[in-house]
Amino acid sequence: MFQRKKECIAMLLAGGQGSRLYVLTQDTAKPAVPFGGKYRIIDFPLSNCVNSGIDTVGVLTQYQPLELNDYIGNGQPWDLNRNWGGAHVLPPYTQSKTESWYKGTANAIYQNIAFVDRYNPEYVAVLGGDHIYKMDYNKMLQFHKEKGAECTIAVMPVSMDEATRMGIMSTDENGAIVDFEEKPKQPKSNLASMGIYIFTWSVLREYLIADEADPSSENDFGKNIIPNFLKDGRPMYAYSFEGYWKDVGTLNSLWDANMDLLDPKDPINMRDPSFRIYARNYSAPATRIGTGAKVTNSFVAEGCTIRGSVEHSVLYTGCEIEEGAIVTGAVIMPNTVVRKGANVSYCIVGEQCVIEEGAKIGERPENCPPGEWGGIAVVGHQRTIEPGSIVKPNEIV
Repeated sequence: MFQRKKECIAMLLAGGQGSRLYVLTQDTAKPAVPFGGKYRIIDFPLSNCVNSGIDTVGVLTQYQPLELNDYIGNGQPWDLNRNWGGAHVLPPYTQSKTESWYKGTANAIYQNIAFVDRYNPEYVAVLGGDHIYKMDYNKMLQFHKEKGAECTIAVMPVSMDEATRMGIMSTDENGAIVDFEEKPKQPKSNLASMGIYIFTWSVLREYLIADEADPSSENDFGKNIIPNFLKDGRPMYAYSFEGYWKDVGTLNSLWDANMDLLDPKDPINMRDPSFRIYARNYSAPATRIGTGAKVTNSFVAEGCTIRGSVEHSVLYTGCEIEEGAIVTGAVIMPNTVVRKGANVSYCIVGEQCVIEEGAKIGERPENCPPGEWGGIAVVGHQRTIEPGSIVKPNEIV
């Protein structure tokens, strides 16, 4: 019997807890964290898939999945509502007495082998759900096919300090991977995995089954699957990526990425009409800029009301900045109110917060004694900062 076939589908790992984002992920999965005024982190890999011609995406959820499940819905905002294919939310489920929660990234794919087999793909792209970047996966797939690879890993150079936190590899003159180590204490190179893989499905399927049968395995791509491919001499290649990419797994990196939106050079290239980032944007009224308001070099989403001063900041949908309030170098997430006389600087403020009159959050680095600025301040979701309160640099509420 003839079986319909997809050339390539994507499996998007979106179940991470995001513990390094602390209060921002207490009630929200990391891929659902807001970004850039009107987006969520997961909008980037979903949009990359659509822009790359991949119309079937399995989204593997686990930690705090409700908001993410609701956000993705039937995939319509990303043109992923298809009769055959489209976006599918795949939470862990019990198939037998021995299977329940996803034990690791490899086990997450293993538990969904039946989903992948349904589309009989020749290739599978395995993607992380917690990075900000724009990438044409089709170019990487063509590279994979040209090299005759069974595994291709997207890579980019990083500093040697960053290399200790990432999967690091060495390649020969043809780009073939000859060495790989996950989070090495003494990195042999600075060529880092971006957590973006393309596999030949028939081969990966065998390795996933073997990995699941190994009681000593951590069921992880970086710690088990990739090393096993390498040990067996499977053809593996590194695909060099030269665009913008940022792992927003920490508070500082999330703040940095939001600030990059304000760079005149536009490193993320958000305004490119040929490679749009799509999002589920709930309807909101137009932003209102009041008399006497001052807005400078900022990213302001729909539905905001600004009567105070906003400088070099990112404001999400529905924020209100009252008269006399000062916002500088801040990331203010949806539906947050900054009251009169409050000063909010170099910080991230979560969703649905109220910063009461005269409160002070964070500090501009130039206002601190030399060498004493501690870093960004952070306020979690749905918090009220009382009148006159102070949240110091690097403090988390």
